Formats: sequence, structure tokens, C-alpha cells
Amino acid sequence: QVQLVESGGGLVEAGGSLRLSCAASINILSINPMAWYRQAPGKQRELVASITSTGITNYADSVKGRFTISRDIAKNTVYLQMNGLKPEDTALYHCYAGHRGIGYWGQGTQVTVSS
Repeated sequence: QVQLVESGGGLVEAGGSLRLSCAASINILSINPMAWYRQAPGKQRELVASITSTGITNYADSVKGRFTISRDIAKNTVYLQMNGLKPEDTALYHCYAGHRGIGYWGQGTQVTVSS
């Protein structure tokens, strides 16, 4: 069982920045991958960024160059630094963890970008 606790969402103006955090209840080196997904109203959930247990990162084309996924292994926490936010980034952001063939989800944190 993996528990994920997200934080850091909020309301920001276009062009602003936010940093999301996802704290895992186990050693994140045993999680592969950890990722951020988002879902906007009326749209399908989409992968935003992921990081493997070996540190390899991957990004959706829509966020490349603006978002950065990173981790603090000592804190068992993964971050999503979001810069240059756009109104189309508005969504509920969920943390995901893959562990021993099972996927776990956090409760989500809302990001709202005003124009």
C-alpha cells in the first residue's frame, strides 16, 4: 500500500508559477514511475510528467520547457515546478505511483490559472 499526499495547488495568474509536492509513504526509489497527471473539466486525464526510479524524466509536449519534475529522495517527495502557467493548465492535478504492479493515486490538488 502506498499513500500519496499532494499539496501546492492554488490560483495563479497567467505567467505565474506554482510548485506541487507529492509525499509518498514509502521509499520513492521503490516506486517506478512517479508521475503527475491532470484532468480538466470535460477532458480526459493526461500525463503531465513522470520520473522513473533511476531518475529518467518524461514530459507532455504541452508542458516541455515550462514544467520540471524532480524528487527529494530523503523526503520521499516528488515535485512539479510549473512556470509560465497558462489558462489551459487549469486542472485537477494528481500524483501517481507505480509499485509492485499496482498503481496508486493521490487525492488531487487543484490548479487554476486566470487569464
